[in-house]
Amino acid sequence: MNIPGLGYGLEPLLCCNKMVIVVPGSLCSSLSQAMSREWLETNGIGGFASSTICGMNTRRYHALLAAATQPPVGRAVLLSKFEETLVIDGVRFELSVNQFPGTIHPEGHLLQSGFRLDPGPVFTWSVDGCTLEKSVLLVQGENTVIVSYELVGGSAGRAISLELRPLVAFRGYHDLTRENSAFDTAVRQTPGAVWMRPYDSQPPLYFAHDAPIFETKGQWYHNFEYEAERQRGLDFVEDLHQPFTLTYDLVRQPLVLLAASTAPCTIDDVEPMRTRELARRKQEDADTSGDDFIQMLRHAAGQFVVQRNGFKTVIAGYPWFGDWGRDTMVSLPGLSLATGRHDLARQILLVFAQHMRDGLVPNRFTEEGAADYNTIDATLWLIEAVRDYVEATKDYQYVRQNLYAPLREALSWHERGTLYGIRLDADGLLEGGEEGVQLTWMDAKIGDFVVTPRRGKPVEVQALWYNALRVMESFAANFGDLAARQHFAALADRARNSFRALFWNDNENCLYDVVDGQRRDGSIRANQIFAVSLPNSMLDLETRRAIVDRVERELLTPYGLRTLSPLDPRYRGRYENDVRSRDTAYHQGTVWTWLIGPFFRARRRVYGNSGETRRFEQEWLANFRGHLFDAGLGQVSEIFDGDPPHAARGCIAQAWSVAEILRVALEE
Repeated sequence: MNIPGLGYGLEPLLCCNKMVIVVPGSLCSSLSQAMSREWLETNGIGGFASSTICGMNTRRYHALLAAATQPPVGRAVLLSKFEETLVIDGVRFELSVNQFPGTIHPEGHLLQSGFRLDPGPVFTWSVDGCTLEKSVLLVQGENTVIVSYELVGGSAGRAISLELRPLVAFRGYHDLTRENSAFDTAVRQTPGAVWMRPYDSQPPLYFAHDAPIFETKGQWYHNFEYEAERQRGLDFVEDLHQPFTLTYDLVRQPLVLLAASTAPCTIDDVEPMRTRELARRKQEDADTSGDDFIQMLRHAAGQFVVQRNGFKTVIAGYPWFGDWGRDTMVSLPGLSLATGRHDLARQILLVFAQHMRDGLVPNRFTEEGAADYNTIDATLWLIEAVRDYVEATKDYQYVRQNLYAPLREALSWHERGTLYGIRLDADGLLEGGEEGVQLTWMDAKIGDFVVTPRRGKPVEVQALWYNALRVMESFAANFGDLAARQHFAALADRARNSFRALFWNDNENCLYDVVDGQRRDGSIRANQIFAVSLPNSMLDLETRRAIVDRVERELLTPYGLRTLSPLDPRYRGRYENDVRSRDTAYHQGTVWTWLIGPFFRARRRVYGNSGETRRFEQEWLANFRGHLFDAGLGQVSEIFDGDPPHAARGCIAQAWSVAEILRVALEE
């Protein structure tokens, strides 16, 4: 199968009605290529495992077990990796790969003959006629990782053993560890397991194993370097502790199973857990349909859905985001409705409606579990998500019983004024903002410096406000709430009558990005596309076409829409280097993939769903058929450089990126 834009000779293999991503040994042994491809395992409660395809950790977030201690947050890197040595007839072959100051040691990637996702990451080494496979599997709903090693060839008449040395960190996942006297190195043995708890602030970690040889002598490994962190301008050096060594005779025991978990477990638990998890994934794959591209996107979408206090929510991105309200509402149609998971949509809509405060949906839940409400648009996205739910299900009864009243109350809060100066102005448009607070999705901030200040009336907020009013007008009519219907209709009419006169930029033949009193921000940004893409628009067809044409001409790239026109002197075409450099580029030209969904919907609305439109979308989607085999394997990156070749940046897996591409693919 040829995938456009794939490159490097990678070929996906369709196996057992699911996609298996196969990476040849030539890429694994090329360190630059191996470092640029990462894998991700998730456990449905916010925990994850991740690294590169050669096993060299390049991020502080790379680990075999980053546990969610307060699901889905409170994440801590407990088990970083295993150092692995294969001993054949007395000759030692080091399989691990690490970067230390001035050197790579060991260089196990030179022995690696392949990597695949099947269903989790599988590493293969070919050494002196022997073949060893390692697989990693996270257990759904638990902070448990199962690691297996299997000798699949070359053992006849030979002495072959495997030494495993775990390296542990026990730290918050944003932090780094250095050797310190407070770290309790004690290892406690129980039948079929050992466990340790270096700090009272972290959970214990249990290692279930049946190694014939167990050596408790431990030591610190110093000065691991994480190249991705160096490139991000952050601290990048870490020490890790090796608490013990496990040694296995692979001739007598060709399959080695072990687990690391925050819950007590023994070796007797490992095989049943592994069998159940593999069966669960097989069933999950069997429930999907569609072509290989859509199957991969469905699987990717499922990795963002997690549990929080008994309800479902959405992780915005891996490896460093938690659950964000705006991202969840934007992602919901693609993650749940487009895939037929209507029960998931009901749960998420209800929970976020119940968590509203003064009419506002939480912007995010913090690592401590509290909620921040600094968002002007998340509630409006919630209303659009509810409309999408009704369109997909015709389930007006659920909305009437559970959502209509809180949504009506939320709009009332917006009318009379709520947090952060968010209120309805006399012209019928919505304004908001306080000094030093960013309320829209363009929220980059450096100290007290807001990179893209959008205080006042942002254009996409007006589009969402009008759309929300028309949606609520429709609901009120359906539910016989005639007074509310008339009220919402009057508010919507007032907004429409004000919008074009206030926001149309005659000089540029498109919309202003923000209006704040007498100030008009003429930046050519992607935000104006929402005035066309949302189901209810305040603009006539000619005006909408002009907007789509301008966005397509200056902002469209193979991977999404730029956040600022390259003709603007403030444009930043590359998202790289230190925090300040990256934050100043985040919304000043950087490409965001999620914006492609609104763009295509806008384009269809003004040009129709013709054969040309479908060919246009198919050609664009082909770029992502290739991208699924780069950066985060099987996933879609958060952002891309504005300048060619549009390198993938940011999170290796972003919920609304996956959701909008999946939605476009299924709609197309």
